[in-house]
Amino acid sequence: MSSYAKFAKIYDSLMKEDTDYEKWADYIEDIFKKYNKNPKIVCDLACGTGNFTIPLAKRGYDMIGVDKSLDMLSIAREKALQANLDIIFLEQSFSRLDLYGGCDAFLCMIDGFNYVLTPKTLFDIAKRIKTCFLEKDGIFIFDISSSFKLKSYIGNKTFIYDKDAIFYSWENKFHEKTSISDMYINFFVKSKSEYKRFSERHLQRAYEIDEIKQIFNKAGFSQIDAFSPFSFENPKNDDMRVVFVAR
Repeated sequence: MSSYAKFAKIYDSLMKEDTDYEKWADYIEDIFKKYNKNPKIVCDLACGTGNFTIPLAKRGYDMIGVDKSLDMLSIAREKALQANLDIIFLEQSFSRLDLYGGCDAFLCMIDGFNYVLTPKTLFDIAKRIKTCFLEKDGIFIFDISSSFKLKSYIGNKTFIYDKDAIFYSWENKFHEKTSISDMYINFFVKSKSEYKRFSERHLQRAYEIDEIKQIFNKAGFSQIDAFSPFSFENPKNDDMRVVFVAR
């Protein structure tokens, strides 16, 4: 399994190639407007290196970033310091979330909940947030890699990446019985005149849209909507991601 210690150092360079964080921040604000929300305090779960936390803090939201990886949070704190932003970063697993008070909105973006491997654990997380930390009339926005992406697009395939100082081979195996995608990645990262090798193993669960809705409804959310990314249209069968809004 991943400790994120070495991965954290190259995470941003990999993710920023295909993830437009400012566009996502625009979309999150569009969701706030659609649902007539004007949150003051926003908690970003599985915040990683702060790529959602920091752009939203620059837009005036009081941000709390939560992640279980100290290495990721160290980078996030440094980036926030360089941007002169006062952000609270907490080293916590969101399955054991323990905040100082309530928040007007919660986020969990870019696969965060795919790493929750059982519906029971996801239910416990959703119920704890709804019961203990989400303010009345609050909103919870999150997205997941779609079932289509994990089962069919990634499936049992191998991908190769080779650019600049990073090379990796990404091997995937999808287990139909458990809906778990087992991802094994061998990294070779150039350091001065040599390449250093390390490996990562990531497990993600494929959730169906109706399954997510049932879990969050059971956890106390009365309305759970699902959208294609960057829109308010119903998800398509071949969407790589699905965005959820729970209230």
